[in-house]
Amino acid sequence: MIPRRQLGKTGEDVTILGLGGEGVLRTYNRDSEAYSLINRAIDLGINYFDSAKAYAGCESYHGDALRERRNEIFLAGKSHERARQGALNHLYDTLSTMKTDRLDLWQMHDMRTEQDIAEVCAQRGALEAFREAKEKGLVRFIGVTGHQDPVILRRCIDMADFDTVLMPVNPAEPHYQSFMTELLPYALSKGLGIIAMKIYFRGLAARIPGYDGMEPFYRFALSHPVSLGVIGCENISQLELNVSYAESYSEMNKEEMDFLISLVEPYARNLMYYKP
Repeated sequence: MIPRRQLGKTGEDVTILGLGGEGVLRTYNRDSEAYSLINRAIDLGINYFDSAKAYAGCESYHGDALRERRNEIFLAGKSHERARQGALNHLYDTLSTMKTDRLDLWQMHDMRTEQDIAEVCAQRGALEAFREAKEKGLVRFIGVTGHQDPVILRRCIDMADFDTVLMPVNPAEPHYQSFMTELLPYALSKGLGIIAMKIYFRGLAARIPGYDGMEPFYRFALSHPVSLGVIGCENISQLELNVSYAESYSEMNKEEMDFLISLVEPYARNLMYYKP
């Protein structure tokens, strides 16, 4: 059984491993592989599924694969539109494509700059769409995501009553503009559910001298006060390996975490490819 944690003030219990919208799900024309991956993830007990309008065929794959299993999972989506009508158009298309009448979580995707904030907060900005969608029951909860600047995401948390934040959590973060120190404690103080991403640096962890598998990086992320980590998978073998990490998860002690932080230090800036 995969352990579960509460997703912040949503009150929802989610598995500590979520199926990310990357890997095979961020492709086109791999329908059979995607179908098998999604259903195998449900069979293995994962209940959090990540997607985004920007993730190639991810939404279509979910629409084809979930069918009668939709109610078994917590389904998250994202929109990168900054205007109200564009965001609503994204949402209606997402619901149609995924063959569902609601999302459990809809996230304002990839907030990077002050300009992003100005646009979504403007009259007829995307923030109006997110509030409206929640009021109408089209989405149960709303969240925000970002991986470039923790200060921007902190400002986003202040501008709206978000329920969750999706942010990087990994041992390179402490070395440069750390989301773990500059955002994580503040988000927790607001009761947000913390969703960890960039746990494996999109696979770049395997290039670090002294690398001994992905499990330490997963344990590192989950040893922080996050609700879950989302990880994209290329195939069922990767999925099953990640599930084994979640099922056998044990918290890292400070010495283990400090060792991993030191191990990645010489490569930290390159590992954080997601920051400018």
